[in-house]
Amino acid sequence: MLLGAADYFAGDWLRMTADVVGAVASLGFGTMNLRVLDPAAVAEDDIVRIRGLFADRGLVVGQTVGAYGGGLVSPDDSVRDATIEHVKLMCDLTGRLGAPNTYLRPGSLNTGGAWLPHRGNRSDIVFDRLVDSATRICQTAEATGTKVAVEAGVVSPLYSAARVRAFIEAVDSPALGFNQDPVNLVGCLEDAYDTTRLINESFDLLGAWTIGAHAKDVRVVDGLLPHFEEAEIGDGLLDHVTLLARMQAVAPDAHVLIEHLPAARFGPARRALLGFADQAGIVWDAPDTEDPSNRVAEAG
Repeated sequence: MLLGAADYFAGDWLRMTADVVGAVASLGFGTMNLRVLDPAAVAEDDIVRIRGLFADRGLVVGQTVGAYGGGLVSPDDSVRDATIEHVKLMCDLTGRLGAPNTYLRPGSLNTGGAWLPHRGNRSDIVFDRLVDSATRICQTAEATGTKVAVEAGVVSPLYSAARVRAFIEAVDSPALGFNQDPVNLVGCLEDAYDTTRLINESFDLLGAWTIGAHAKDVRVVDGLLPHFEEAEIGDGLLDHVTLLARMQAVAPDAHVLIEHLPAARFGPARRALLGFADQAGIVWDAPDTEDPSNRVAEAG
Protein backbone atom coordinates (compact mmCIF):
# COMPACT_ATOMS: atom_id res chain seq x y z
CA MET A 1 0.00 0.00 0.00
CA LEU A 2 1.02 3.59 -0.55
CA LEU A 3 0.58 6.24 2.15
CA GLY A 4 -0.56 9.68 1.05
CA ALA A 5 -2.21 12.97 1.95
CA ALA A 6 -5.68 14.14 0.99
CA ASP A 7 -6.25 17.88 0.68
CA TYR A 8 -2.84 18.97 1.91
CA PHE A 9 -3.52 21.39 -0.92
CA ALA A 10 -7.26 22.02 -1.12
CA GLY A 11 -7.13 24.35 -4.13
CA ASP A 12 -7.79 23.52 -7.75
CA TRP A 13 -5.31 21.16 -9.37
CA LEU A 14 -4.31 23.80 -11.91
CA ARG A 15 -2.88 25.90 -9.06
CA MET A 16 -0.67 23.09 -7.78
CA THR A 17 2.97 24.16 -7.41
CA ALA A 18 6.34 22.47 -7.08
CA ASP A 19 6.60 23.82 -3.53
CA VAL A 20 3.37 22.07 -2.49
CA VAL A 21 4.36 18.75 -4.02
CA GLY A 22 7.83 19.06 -2.52
CA ALA A 23 6.39 19.75 0.94
CA VAL A 24 4.26 16.60 0.77
CA ALA A 25 7.23 14.54 -0.40
CA SER A 26 9.40 15.94 2.41
CA LEU A 27 6.91 14.62 4.96
CA GLY A 28 7.45 11.11 3.65
CA PHE A 29 4.23 10.67 1.68
CA GLY A 30 4.19 8.89 -1.66
CA THR A 31 1.03 10.36 -3.14
CA MET A 32 -1.67 13.00 -2.69
CA ASN A 33 -5.04 13.69 -4.19
CA LEU A 34 -6.08 16.35 -6.69
CA ARG A 35 -9.19 18.52 -6.48
CA VAL A 36 -10.65 19.61 -9.80
CA LEU A 37 -13.04 22.53 -10.17
CA ASP A 38 -13.72 22.20 -13.88
CA PRO A 39 -12.76 18.95 -15.61
CA ALA A 40 -13.87 20.44 -18.92
CA ALA A 41 -11.12 23.06 -18.75
CA VAL A 42 -8.22 20.69 -19.37
CA ALA A 43 -5.30 21.16 -21.71
CA GLU A 44 -2.75 18.46 -22.45
CA ASP A 45 -0.03 20.81 -21.19
CA ASP A 46 -1.77 20.89 -17.78
CA ILE A 47 -1.66 17.10 -17.54
CA VAL A 48 1.99 16.98 -18.54
CA ARG A 49 2.89 19.68 -16.01
CA ILE A 50 1.10 18.06 -13.06
CA ARG A 51 2.41 14.58 -13.78
CA GLY A 52 5.87 16.05 -14.12
CA LEU A 53 5.62 17.88 -10.78
CA PHE A 54 4.74 14.64 -9.03
CA ALA A 55 7.25 12.41 -10.80
CA ASP A 56 10.13 14.86 -10.33
CA ARG A 57 9.60 14.73 -6.56
CA GLY A 58 9.08 11.00 -6.32
CA LEU A 59 5.30 11.03 -5.94
CA VAL A 60 2.52 9.47 -7.98
CA VAL A 61 -0.77 11.19 -8.67
CA GLY A 62 -3.47 10.11 -6.23
CA GLN A 63 -7.26 10.04 -6.18
CA THR A 64 -9.01 12.82 -8.10
CA VAL A 65 -11.98 14.65 -6.57
CA GLY A 66 -14.49 16.61 -8.61
CA ALA A 67 -16.15 19.81 -7.38
CA TYR A 68 -19.77 18.75 -7.20
CA GLY A 69 -22.16 18.53 -4.29
CA GLY A 70 -25.25 16.41 -3.80
CA GLY A 71 -26.38 16.51 -7.40
CA LEU A 72 -26.23 12.79 -8.13
CA VAL A 73 -29.45 12.34 -6.13
CA SER A 74 -31.11 15.65 -7.00
CA PRO A 75 -34.83 15.45 -7.90
CA ASP A 76 -34.11 18.13 -10.52
CA ASP A 77 -33.15 16.20 -13.64
CA SER A 78 -31.18 19.11 -15.09
CA VAL A 79 -29.04 19.32 -11.93
CA ARG A 80 -28.53 15.58 -11.83
CA ASP A 81 -27.66 15.38 -15.54
CA ALA A 82 -25.10 18.16 -15.17
CA THR A 83 -23.52 16.44 -12.17
CA ILE A 84 -23.33 13.13 -14.02
CA GLU A 85 -21.58 14.86 -16.93
CA HIS A 86 -19.13 16.46 -14.49
CA VAL A 87 -18.17 13.06 -13.05
CA LYS A 88 -17.92 11.55 -16.53
CA LEU A 89 -15.39 14.25 -17.41
CA MET A 90 -13.58 13.41 -14.17
CA CYS A 91 -13.30 9.81 -15.36
CA ASP A 92 -11.64 10.92 -18.58
CA LEU A 93 -9.25 13.29 -16.77
CA THR A 94 -8.40 10.65 -14.18
CA GLY A 95 -7.40 8.19 -16.87
CA ARG A 96 -5.24 10.78 -18.64
CA LEU A 97 -3.50 11.68 -15.38
CA GLY A 98 -2.78 8.04 -14.56
CA ALA A 99 -4.56 8.43 -11.21
CA PRO A 100 -5.87 5.27 -9.49
CA ASN A 101 -9.51 6.38 -9.25
CA THR A 102 -11.90 9.29 -9.04
CA TYR A 103 -14.02 9.89 -5.97
CA LEU A 104 -17.79 9.33 -6.14
CA ARG A 105 -19.73 11.40 -3.61
CA PRO A 106 -23.17 9.84 -2.94
CA GLY A 107 -24.74 13.22 -2.20
CA SER A 108 -27.75 14.35 -0.19
CA LEU A 109 -31.15 15.99 -0.56
CA ASN A 110 -30.01 18.55 2.02
CA THR A 111 -29.40 21.73 0.03
CA GLY A 112 -26.90 22.88 2.64
CA GLY A 113 -24.28 20.34 1.62
CA ALA A 114 -23.54 16.89 0.24
CA TRP A 115 -22.52 15.51 3.64
CA LEU A 116 -25.49 16.77 5.63
CA PRO A 117 -28.49 14.65 6.72
CA HIS A 118 -31.95 14.58 5.18
CA ARG A 119 -34.67 12.09 6.02
CA GLY A 120 -35.22 11.43 2.34
CA ASN A 121 -31.67 10.17 1.93
CA ARG A 122 -32.78 6.78 3.26
CA SER A 123 -35.65 6.39 0.82
CA ASP A 124 -35.74 3.87 -2.02
CA ILE A 125 -36.42 6.67 -4.51
CA VAL A 126 -33.12 8.37 -3.67
CA PHE A 127 -31.27 5.04 -3.66
CA ASP A 128 -32.60 4.19 -7.13
CA ARG A 129 -31.70 7.68 -8.36
CA LEU A 130 -28.12 7.21 -7.15
CA VAL A 131 -27.92 3.78 -8.79
CA ASP A 132 -29.03 5.30 -12.11
CA SER A 133 -26.51 8.15 -11.82
CA ALA A 134 -23.64 5.80 -10.99
CA THR A 135 -24.59 3.37 -13.75
CA ARG A 136 -24.38 6.16 -16.33
CA ILE A 137 -21.05 7.34 -14.92
CA CYS A 138 -19.59 3.85 -14.87
CA GLN A 139 -20.33 3.41 -18.56
CA THR A 140 -17.84 6.20 -19.19
CA ALA A 141 -15.44 4.86 -16.56
CA GLU A 142 -15.41 1.46 -18.26
CA ALA A 143 -14.79 3.07 -21.64
CA THR A 144 -11.87 5.12 -20.30
CA GLY A 145 -10.39 2.36 -18.15
CA THR A 146 -10.99 4.37 -15.00
CA LYS A 147 -11.99 3.25 -11.51
CA VAL A 148 -14.69 5.10 -9.53
CA ALA A 149 -14.40 4.98 -5.73
CA VAL A 150 -17.68 5.50 -3.90
CA GLU A 151 -17.66 6.47 -0.23
CA ALA A 152 -20.29 5.93 2.45
CA GLY A 153 -21.57 8.06 5.33
CA VAL A 154 -24.33 7.67 7.90
CA VAL A 155 -25.91 10.96 6.76
CA SER A 156 -25.88 9.95 3.08
CA PRO A 157 -27.96 7.55 0.96
CA LEU A 158 -25.17 4.99 1.54
CA TYR A 159 -25.52 4.92 5.31
CA SER A 160 -24.20 1.43 6.10
CA ALA A 161 -21.91 -1.24 4.68
CA ALA A 162 -24.96 -3.32 3.78
CA ARG A 163 -26.48 -0.39 1.89
CA VAL A 164 -23.23 0.17 -0.01
CA ARG A 165 -23.10 -3.48 -1.01
CA ALA A 166 -26.67 -3.32 -2.30
CA PHE A 167 -25.71 -0.22 -4.28
CA ILE A 168 -22.58 -1.74 -5.81
CA GLU A 169 -24.45 -4.91 -6.74
CA ALA A 170 -27.24 -2.86 -8.33
CA VAL A 171 -24.83 -0.81 -10.45
CA ASP A 172 -22.97 -4.00 -11.38
CA SER A 173 -19.95 -2.41 -13.04
CA PRO A 174 -16.31 -3.54 -12.87
CA ALA A 175 -15.37 0.14 -12.79
CA LEU A 176 -17.06 0.75 -9.42
CA GLY A 177 -15.13 0.22 -6.19
CA PHE A 178 -15.35 1.25 -2.55
CA ASN A 179 -13.31 3.76 -0.57
CA GLN A 180 -13.04 2.53 3.03
CA ASP A 181 -13.57 5.30 5.61
CA PRO A 182 -15.04 3.73 8.77
CA VAL A 183 -15.26 7.01 10.68
CA ASN A 184 -18.01 8.04 8.27
CA LEU A 185 -20.08 5.04 9.36
CA VAL A 186 -20.07 5.77 13.10
CA GLY A 187 -23.75 6.37 13.75
CA CYS A 188 -24.25 5.39 17.39
CA LEU A 189 -22.35 4.86 20.62
CA GLU A 190 -22.12 1.13 19.95
CA ASP A 191 -20.21 1.90 16.75
CA ALA A 192 -17.91 4.43 18.40
CA TYR A 193 -17.06 2.16 21.32
CA ASP A 194 -16.48 -0.90 19.12
CA THR A 195 -14.89 0.33 15.92
CA THR A 196 -13.22 -3.08 15.48
CA ARG A 197 -16.64 -4.63 14.87
CA LEU A 198 -17.60 -1.75 12.55
CA ILE A 199 -14.40 -2.09 10.51
CA ASN A 200 -14.67 -5.86 10.24
CA GLU A 201 -18.29 -5.62 9.12
CA SER A 202 -17.30 -3.16 6.39
CA PHE A 203 -14.51 -5.39 5.10
CA ASP A 204 -16.57 -8.57 5.40
CA LEU A 205 -19.26 -7.03 3.20
CA LEU A 206 -17.16 -4.81 0.93
CA GLY A 207 -13.64 -6.18 0.92
CA ALA A 208 -13.99 -7.56 -2.60
CA TRP A 209 -14.73 -4.05 -3.92
CA THR A 210 -12.28 -2.06 -1.78
CA ILE A 211 -9.83 0.02 -3.84
CA GLY A 212 -8.72 2.75 -1.43
CA ALA A 213 -9.09 4.22 2.05
CA HIS A 214 -9.17 7.51 3.95
CA ALA A 215 -7.54 7.69 7.37
CA LYS A 216 -8.74 9.80 10.28
CA ASP A 217 -10.09 9.24 13.81
CA VAL A 218 -13.28 9.81 15.81
CA ARG A 219 -14.20 10.77 19.36
CA VAL A 220 -17.40 10.93 21.40
CA VAL A 221 -18.33 14.42 22.57
CA ASP A 222 -19.62 14.68 26.14
CA GLY A 223 -23.31 15.52 26.20
CA LEU A 224 -26.81 14.26 26.91
CA LEU A 225 -27.39 13.23 23.29
CA PRO A 226 -24.83 11.22 21.30
CA HIS A 227 -22.54 13.41 19.26
CA PHE A 228 -19.35 12.51 17.42
CA GLU A 229 -16.55 14.51 15.87
CA GLU A 230 -13.42 13.78 13.93
CA ALA A 231 -10.13 13.56 15.78
CA GLU A 232 -6.49 13.45 14.82
CA ILE A 233 -5.15 9.94 14.26
CA GLY A 234 -4.32 8.36 17.61
CA ASP A 235 -6.43 10.79 19.63
CA GLY A 236 -9.70 8.95 19.09
CA LEU A 237 -11.35 5.54 19.23
CA LEU A 238 -10.69 4.07 15.80
CA ASP A 239 -8.93 0.70 15.60
CA HIS A 240 -6.31 1.68 13.01
CA VAL A 241 -4.45 -1.61 13.39
CA THR A 242 -7.46 -3.60 12.20
CA LEU A 243 -8.22 -1.09 9.44
CA LEU A 244 -4.69 -1.29 8.03
CA ALA A 245 -4.42 -5.06 8.38
CA ARG A 246 -7.72 -5.61 6.57
CA MET A 247 -6.71 -3.12 3.87
CA GLN A 248 -3.42 -4.91 3.29
CA ALA A 249 -5.24 -8.23 2.96
CA VAL A 250 -7.79 -7.12 0.36
CA ALA A 251 -6.13 -4.19 -1.44
CA PRO A 252 -2.33 -4.39 -1.12
CA ASP A 253 -1.83 -1.89 -3.97
CA ALA A 254 -4.29 0.70 -2.64
CA HIS A 255 -3.59 4.26 -1.56
CA VAL A 256 -4.35 5.15 2.07
CA LEU A 257 -4.87 8.91 2.33
CA ILE A 258 -4.77 10.84 5.62
CA GLU A 259 -7.41 13.56 5.43
CA HIS A 260 -9.17 16.51 7.08
CA LEU A 261 -6.17 18.17 8.69
CA PRO A 262 -4.40 21.52 8.42
CA ALA A 263 -1.07 21.26 6.63
CA ALA A 264 0.94 21.51 9.84
CA ARG A 265 -0.72 18.40 11.32
CA PHE A 266 -0.06 15.94 8.49
CA GLY A 267 3.40 15.11 9.82
CA PRO A 268 2.24 14.12 13.33
CA ALA A 269 -0.72 12.21 11.89
CA ARG A 270 1.59 10.28 9.57
CA ARG A 271 3.88 9.34 12.47
CA ALA A 272 0.90 8.16 14.51
CA LEU A 273 -0.44 6.06 11.65
CA LEU A 274 2.99 4.53 11.05
CA GLY A 275 2.99 3.38 14.67
CA PHE A 276 -0.28 1.55 14.11
CA ALA A 277 1.05 0.20 10.82
CA ASP A 278 4.03 -1.30 12.63
CA GLN A 279 1.65 -3.10 14.98
CA ALA A 280 -0.25 -4.43 11.96
CA GLY A 281 2.95 -5.58 10.24
CA ILE A 282 2.47 -3.24 7.29
CA VAL A 283 5.40 -2.59 4.98
CA TRP A 284 4.54 0.47 2.92
CA ASP A 285 5.28 0.60 -0.79
CA ALA A 286 7.51 3.22 -2.35
CA PRO A 287 6.02 5.29 -5.19
CA ASP A 288 6.64 3.62 -8.53
CA THR A 289 7.33 6.69 -10.61
CA GLU A 290 8.71 4.46 -13.36
CA ASP A 291 5.36 2.73 -13.81
CA PRO A 292 4.14 3.48 -17.36
CA SER A 293 0.87 4.92 -16.02
CA ASN A 294 2.82 7.52 -14.04
CA ARG A 295 5.33 8.61 -16.64
CA VAL A 296 5.07 12.08 -18.06
CA ALA A 297 3.61 11.93 -21.51
CA GLU A 298 5.04 13.84 -24.44
CA ALA A 299 3.19 17.09 -25.10
CA GLY A 300 1.37 17.54 -28.36
